[in-house]
Amino acid sequence: MKRILVPCDFSDPAIQAFKFAVDVAKESRGEVILLNVVELPVMHESVLMPTLSFEEAFIKDMKAQAEKNFAKMKDKWAKEGPKVSSFIEFGGATPTIRDFVKENNIDLIIMGTHGASGLKEFFVGSNTEKIVRTSSVPVIAVKGSMKVASIKNIVFPNTFATDQEELTLKVKALQNFFKATLHILYVNTPSTFRRDMEVKKEMKEFVKRFMLKDYTLTIYNDYSEEEGLRNFVNETKSDMVAMATHGRRGVNHLMSGSIAEDVVNHLKCPIWTYKIH
Repeated sequence: MKRILVPCDFSDPAIQAFKFAVDVAKESRGEVILLNVVELPVMHESVLMPTLSFEEAFIKDMKAQAEKNFAKMKDKWAKEGPKVSSFIEFGGATPTIRDFVKENNIDLIIMGTHGASGLKEFFVGSNTEKIVRTSSVPVIAVKGSMKVASIKNIVFPNTFATDQEELTLKVKALQNFFKATLHILYVNTPSTFRRDMEVKKEMKEFVKRFMLKDYTLTIYNDYSEEEGLRNFVNETKSDMVAMATHGRRGVNHLMSGSIAEDVVNHLKCPIWTYKIH
């Protein structure tokens, strides 16, 4: 968590993400990188207002306003450190953020989210959801005010599949950073029902394999994995969820969805996600 990117549109969720990123960077001795992405409007040539001159004026105004907002944020919430730098890019939000991550050696994204619901969620989703689905580095999605010290319980839903090694090592490092208890969760559903004794055996082998410490093991019965995770988090009042996303796209995403993206939209606590490649 040395180079932390905060995509920023100056909304309240983005401000909360920045404040949390500052807190994380203080603990990790890292730096925060703010990025404001401006999507240019589509213009058409006319005699009265040539497109080029309009775009130049628009870009100049947007940059000036963004720089003014960045200065206020740094002065109010990062005056005593850590290092904070800011950038303004023009283009589509999701591809611009993805490119910026690769070009600037970002190792964590912290994003604010309003969540999404109904048809918007089904067809479009929030920008945070799109980044969760496609990011090559871990993403923490936050909805409200959060401090590093308040994260004491992290829920780690798992299927104990063989491709979990990279994910689990990253979650283990996350747990160590926050000095939190890890709640390893298996959601048993009617469509994928398994006997408790089978799952418990896999859980114990999993813990032993990764030499995990300070953890709990829970088998939770519910109608779906998403409902089980949401209900468990709400019942235990956990502070964060750490989970994988498979980065589904297109028709496959619409038909099967992604539990991680649904959770980002519906849970109030911060969600840490990592795309399994």
